[in-house]
Amino acid sequence: MAKYTVQQQPVETLLTWVKSGQVAIPEMQRPFVWDSTKVRDLLDSLYKGFPVGYLITWQSADVGLKDGSKSSYRQILIDGQQRITAMTAALLGQPVVDKSYKLKRIKIAFNPLTEEFATQTPVIERDVEWISDVALFLNATSTFGATKKYLEANDVLDQTRIEDSLNRLSAVRNAQVGIITLDEDLDIETVTEIFIRINSKGVALSSADFAMSKIASHGLLGSNLRKLIDYFCHLAVAPHVYNDIAENDDAFALSGYMEKIAWLRNDSSDLYDPTYTDVIRVAGIKEFKRGRLAALVSVLSGRDFETRTFDEEIAVESFARLEKVLLEIVNQYSFQQFTMTIKSAGFIAPRLISSKNALNFAYALYLQLRSDNELNEGEIKRIVRKWFVMSLLTGRYTGSFETAFEADIRRVGEIGAPAVLDNIERSSLSDTFWQVALPMDMESSSVRSPYFLVFLAAQVHSNARGFLSKNITVGNMVEEVGDIHHLVPKNYLVKNGISNRGDYNQIANYALTETPINIAIKDRAPGDYMGSVDSQIVDGKLRLGEITDAVELAANFTANAVPDFIRTVTTESYQEFLTSRRTLMAAYVRRYYDGL
Repeated sequence: MAKYTVQQQPVETLLTWVKSGQVAIPEMQRPFVWDSTKVRDLLDSLYKGFPVGYLITWQSADVGLKDGSKSSYRQILIDGQQRITAMTAALLGQPVVDKSYKLKRIKIAFNPLTEEFATQTPVIERDVEWISDVALFLNATSTFGATKKYLEANDVLDQTRIEDSLNRLSAVRNAQVGIITLDEDLDIETVTEIFIRINSKGVALSSADFAMSKIASHGLLGSNLRKLIDYFCHLAVAPHVYNDIAENDDAFALSGYMEKIAWLRNDSSDLYDPTYTDVIRVAGIKEFKRGRLAALVSVLSGRDFETRTFDEEIAVESFARLEKVLLEIVNQYSFQQFTMTIKSAGFIAPRLISSKNALNFAYALYLQLRSDNELNEGEIKRIVRKWFVMSLLTGRYTGSFETAFEADIRRVGEIGAPAVLDNIERSSLSDTFWQVALPMDMESSSVRSPYFLVFLAAQVHSNARGFLSKNITVGNMVEEVGDIHHLVPKNYLVKNGISNRGDYNQIANYALTETPINIAIKDRAPGDYMGSVDSQIVDGKLRLGEITDAVELAANFTANAVPDFIRTVTTESYQEFLTSRRTLMAAYVRRYYDGL
């Protein structure tokens, strides 16, 4: 049995459906990402009768809405939003929302003599040979009158040809567009597979896009919740667009939801800037104990997982719960307390966070623990800090992370977060991990290695000074500027036979260092540049950095997990140095973790 129906509809009918709400376009309030040349090319294809690709819609269920009305089986557009928006902008003259959430018109011009489409420019606008704005021509009271006006302004010999061109331009409204409507009872995995097979480029369809479409189709409540997510994410990155959003979306501004995120207009933190995918994940984990976004879509559709049937009451209840958890997620106190908790673990900048999944789960866990009222705020933050670092060190939320999300949050609900964390520590963070596994994991050359980034966070947490720095901390350099320095300089190693990038670029050979110190060391052997430091400790005359005390130097070595024998390291003992430093770095991270 077919899982879809296919029909052809004229552009004008399709746009009428969009205006009436029969086809739900959840992204209409999101920024339009096509440039004007793509809009021009779309009109040119419609004019010439070329195919413009199928639109794909998913039949929504007839769900009872909060205001007592029904969703009336609206079609959810899951592929083709940019094309629909382009048609609406170019043919109806409706403004689109740009990347700054400002309304703007996209004006496409048409030359009846050459049958050419172009983006309107000041030159074209003044040239009488051009229909400077196709939308004005198509929406004129009389296209006959508009045609007559054009002919009067242009002294052309072939009037019939011009009339034919303008008639074909008018006929664009009747151009056929294919619509594939997927059956309501298809699960999200099947819908995704169909999408991939139909789409000529094989672009994977995001489960988050399905979720956002599903949310938006649920009447006024769904539309507002969808905007709440989108605007929250955008303001977290660009607070300055707040006024533009408020001015260009009056309905949302008056809905009561806008005030819930108004605090973001004065927010300057960029530690955690969630995307709409991140927000939906956090909502699914915290409120619905669902790690997979596909499962969340099913819940919002009213699926009863036991009977595998649709239940309208489940859908209505699910949207009420979604509203509740979204308001928790965007709450200023919750969000800022969570980000401060992560910063208190030493992760003071986005560059130190190697896993967005780990951050998302940590936020869901924080919200869950706060809502349970079983732990005080201090204990909640301690657990969240340790859980976050644990998940980074163990790679807990890589691979099949959605399954891990679901298993962990359900286990937390069953026996409590302290017990779950203790079990994980016993099984995954044993002595063997710290003494063997972690040093082995540190055999990496990537500055984005989670183990190196956790080491830097540990240094920030302990207020460690940079390598050979007396006053400048690792935290200062993470926030401002600092160099990733090779303790055994790269050029020294290359000149002496170690030319493999994977050998000299090892995280065990990295340390965060002040730029002047890094420049002064240059490609000198460790014994050479450390000789300068030792000399200034003897005579107090600064040569490299500002350390003039042997005790301070020893403390600096400890703070940077640098072996004492660095002074004698050569290419022959380089591998021994790396092994020793990995062990010291792992021990440093362990002390840090135990102290969180």
